[in-house]
Amino acid sequence: MKGLVLVGRILVGAYYLYNALNHLVFAPGQLAEYAASKGVPLPLLAVIVTGLLLLIGGLSILLGVLPRVGVLALVVFLLPVTFWMHDFWNVADPQMRVFQMTQFVKNLALMGSALMFLAIPEPWEPSLKLGKRAASRQ
Repeated sequence: MKGLVLVGRILVGAYYLYNALNHLVFAPGQLAEYAASKGVPLPLLAVIVTGLLLLIGGLSILLGVLPRVGVLALVVFLLPVTFWMHDFWNVADPQMRVFQMTQFVKNLALMGSALMFLAIPEPWEPSLKLGKRAASRQ
């Protein structure tokens, strides 16, 4: 079972890290334009901050470091983004409404999966050990 949890952590962590790179390196300008079109104040700053939340969450899940902090970062990212950026109920075009609804539901599922990580007993195995707690376990 531990092997399956690790595979899941790798897949989910990589997903968040990929999206963090989109926010921070590959497409911050494009994402900021989209955020501006949705009325987000200081859109480039918002994209950078959300990219950092994705980076924290992705690394935490992948490495097993401070998983509660990582889950919190992901929920802090997903909650406003889901309702602000993917407000399908305000979209008139039928195709765009379906697209936004799909993104909305996907984000709800991602939030649910992030919260389920809290059910894994700590420390996660395997995980990167940091600080005094790591030294006392060796």
